[in-house]
Amino acid sequence: MGMWLIGFGLVLAFGLSDAQWRGRSAQTQTPRTFRPGSQMQVPLQSETRMPLFPQTNKPMLVPQRFPSQFSMQTPVMAGGRPGQDPVGVQSKPLLQGPMEKLVWTFPRMPEEPIQPEIPFELRYPISPNSVGALCRENSVYVEVMEDFFGTGKPLMASGFALGGCGPTGQDNNARVLLFESELHGCGSMLTVTEDELVYTFTLVYSPQEVSNGDPVVRSSSAAVSIECHYPRMRNVSSNVLVPAWVPYAATRVAEERLVFSLKLMTDEWQFERPSNQYFLGDIVNIEASVKTYNHVPVRVFVDGCIATASPDVNSTPRYSFIENNGCLVDAKFTGSSSHYLPRTQIDKLQFQLEAFRFQQVNSGLVYITCILKAVPVATPTNPAQKACSFSPNGWVSVDESDQVCGCCDSTCSSSSASDQVLGGLRWEQASVGPLNVKEFGFGRLT
Repeated sequence: MGMWLIGFGLVLAFGLSDAQWRGRSAQTQTPRTFRPGSQMQVPLQSETRMPLFPQTNKPMLVPQRFPSQFSMQTPVMAGGRPGQDPVGVQSKPLLQGPMEKLVWTFPRMPEEPIQPEIPFELRYPISPNSVGALCRENSVYVEVMEDFFGTGKPLMASGFALGGCGPTGQDNNARVLLFESELHGCGSMLTVTEDELVYTFTLVYSPQEVSNGDPVVRSSSAAVSIECHYPRMRNVSSNVLVPAWVPYAATRVAEERLVFSLKLMTDEWQFERPSNQYFLGDIVNIEASVKTYNHVPVRVFVDGCIATASPDVNSTPRYSFIENNGCLVDAKFTGSSSHYLPRTQIDKLQFQLEAFRFQQVNSGLVYITCILKAVPVATPTNPAQKACSFSPNGWVSVDESDQVCGCCDSTCSSSSASDQVLGGLRWEQASVGPLNVKEFGFGRLT
C-alpha cells in the first residue's frame, strides 16, 4: 500500500508538471487575433488557474512591421481594467534610423540655349524713283507714281498735294498722278541767285490713316522738293534783269539718263537666256526695257527692228520684221506666230519672234538691231508711238485702242508735236545676238 501511494504521488506530480508544460507551450503559438475567421476572446483570470500569459519583460511576439491603417486598441479585461497587450505593439515604440538633414535651395531658372550665329543683313529701303518733273517756259509739270514708296501698294490720290494743290489729272492705266501749275502758283517760292532764278515747289504726302482716325499706320509722311532753274541774262548798259525763259530741263540733259537694253530671255521671262543657240521653228523671246534716272516715268516702244547676217546693220541680206513705228509685220509677211505680249511693266516691252535663217548663208548667224524709244507714261499712244501685232482679225495694240494700228498697212507718221519733246534723247539703237539658228538633225537612218 505504501508503494502504491508513492507511485500515485509520482504520477500526480508528473501529470501536473506535464499540464503546466503544455500550458506554456501554447503561449508560443500564434494568437487567435491573427488567425483568419477567429474572434479574440479575453480570458478571465482566476485565483485557481495560472495566467494564460505569464508576466515577463520580453514580449512573446513582436511583428516586424504593423500597417498604419490598423487602429491599435488596448485589450480590456472583464473588470474594465486595461489588459496586457498580447503582441506588445503598444508597449514598444517603432524604432527609426537617423534622419538626414534636409538641404533646400531655391530652384534655378532653366538656361536658354545659346543661339548660333545666323547670317543676316539688314536691308535698308531704297529710295524709289517715283516722282518726275518737267520745267516748262512758264509752268511746271509733275508726275507721281501711285506706288510712291516702291512697296507695290498704291496710295490714295487724296493724300498727295503740290504746295496745297491737288492732282490735276490721273492716268489709271499707268497708275500715275498728274500735277500742273504756273511757276508762281501752288505755294512756289522764288529764289534769285547771281546766275539763276529758282522756283521751288513742295510735293507732300500725308497718310490717310491719320485723317481717318485709324489706330495704326502703314505708311509715313513724306515731302519732295522740286526745283526749276532758269538762267539770268543781264543788260550791260542798265544792268536790268531780262529773263531768258529757257527751261532748265533743257540744260540738265546730262543728269536725266535713260538706259535702254535689248535681251534674249528664257521661256519664263525671268532671266536672261544664257545660250544663243536655236533651231528652226523655236520661239525667240526678246525683251526691250528702259531704266530711268532723274527722269519722269516713261513707257518703252520698239520703233523698228532689222535682222542681218553680219553685225553691220546696212549689210545684205537683211530682213525688217518691225517697221512703221512699231508694227510687227513678220506674221503678216511669213505667216509666223511672231507677236507682242501684253505689258507687265510700263518700262518693258516683250515680243516673240519665230526663229529663222537667211537663205544662201551657211553660218546660220542672225544679228538683230532695233530702235528703242521712250515717251512719258502720260502721253497716250498714237500712230508714232505704238506696239501692234498682226492677227487673223487684224492689227491689235498692246496698250490702248487698236485704232492706232490702222496705219500699219500703209505709212504711219514719223513725227508729231509730242514726239519732238526732248528730241533724240528718247531714241537709242540696241542690238542682240548673234543668234545661232541651226537646222533640224535627224541623224543616220538605218
